[in-house]
Amino acid sequence: MEPDLFTAAAEDRQEKDPSSSPLAVRMRPRVLDEVVGQQHLLKPGSPLRRLVEGSGGPAGASSVILWGPPGTGKTTLAYVVSKATNKRFVELSAITAGVKEVRAVIESARRATGGFGKETVLFLDEIHRFSKAQQDSLLPAVENRWVTLIAATTENPYFSIISPLLSRSLLLTLESLTDDDLRDLLRRALTDERGLGGAVTLPEDAEAHLLRIAGGDARRSLTALEAAAGAAIATGAAEITLETLEATVDRAAVKYDRDGDQHYDVASALIKSIRGSDVDAALHYLARMIEAGEDPRFIARRLMISASEDIGLADPTALPTAVAAAQAVAMIGFPEAALTLSHATIALALAPKSNAATLAISAAQDDVRRGLAGPVPAHLRDGHYKGAAKLGHAQGYVYPHDVQGGIAAQQYAPDAVRDRQYYTPTRYGAEARYADVVERVRERLGRSGESAEQS
Repeated sequence: MEPDLFTAAAEDRQEKDPSSSPLAVRMRPRVLDEVVGQQHLLKPGSPLRRLVEGSGGPAGASSVILWGPPGTGKTTLAYVVSKATNKRFVELSAITAGVKEVRAVIESARRATGGFGKETVLFLDEIHRFSKAQQDSLLPAVENRWVTLIAATTENPYFSIISPLLSRSLLLTLESLTDDDLRDLLRRALTDERGLGGAVTLPEDAEAHLLRIAGGDARRSLTALEAAAGAAIATGAAEITLETLEATVDRAAVKYDRDGDQHYDVASALIKSIRGSDVDAALHYLARMIEAGEDPRFIARRLMISASEDIGLADPTALPTAVAAAQAVAMIGFPEAALTLSHATIALALAPKSNAATLAISAAQDDVRRGLAGPVPAHLRDGHYKGAAKLGHAQGYVYPHDVQGGIAAQQYAPDAVRDRQYYTPTRYGAEARYADVVERVRERLGRSGESAEQS
């Protein structure tokens, strides 16, 4: 809504006494060049830059929807627009506003445009909290450009925002900030007069821990920095030690280097604990990776590999569970992704184990590498092209669906590996059923050769 006397008084107080505002607010960029990260959205000619620079005319800046995780700069970008543009700027939150407030802003915008030629930018935070009817109320204003909408959401807009509004706006995706982005922001906050003005320093080990617990969230990193700096200053310390930071944020520094040995050691321990069916140990290593700020997609990829490598057909649901977890993690991110990773880790750790699929493909690859290949049997070759019959291709092939039982007793493998047996199923879990099937099929095919492991 429009600023009232109380809002104006609060803003005036913040101007005169910046320390009354949280560090994250004080360090908000004032211009686009101070924004960290999101450079893919700030290139010359981009919608946001054109909006800030006031590019208008028949190809004026479109309404935009900013989609990204918390702390990636959605509100910050809107704040920069409000400071940099000469347009009238109105901010609403979908948490507290409704259709009545939206219509009031739109009506006011129409009057400002018609009476004073003043365009209005409407920043709507948490737009995914608006119902369909509430979002519908924005359509005429966006379509007729009575307002330029900047809407922010942490939810997938294809599920949370109505299609007509999406089609009338540009969807811009914000990415989690990198450690380098956050490092620049923290160091600026330590020295900038708007921030801590050099009152304390941040050693490398404490900075690394702060980056881990931030998880790509700028607001979280600055909030933790401010709390730790306050604790250090209160004791007369000149630096924020790791111990001070741990005590302040109540979160121990996990010894885990995402680019070093710890990264691979802990990941290896997670997979070996799952393989060993120790669900508690697996959850411990999973927790260490999560608390250290590991990429959830990396963890999910390791679980998918484990599902095939160590469980296979002993539990055919293991791989679909791991794949579903990976898809969910990609959609929701941390912190909720921890629940999904826990779900998959527990399921895999407690599943019956079999590495038969792993051994099977390894044995088959070994034979191929040793030159045991040979030509494809003539009756299995492609017979669809002209001249194939003259070459004898596909001649004599027996269509299994025409045979009782659906198994045609004919040669499938090349002569060099005709009697090789690569797959040796276990009798664990659901794979016992496959063991019976393999035995019956091989007998029907007249295959009684030795396994690849015995050669």
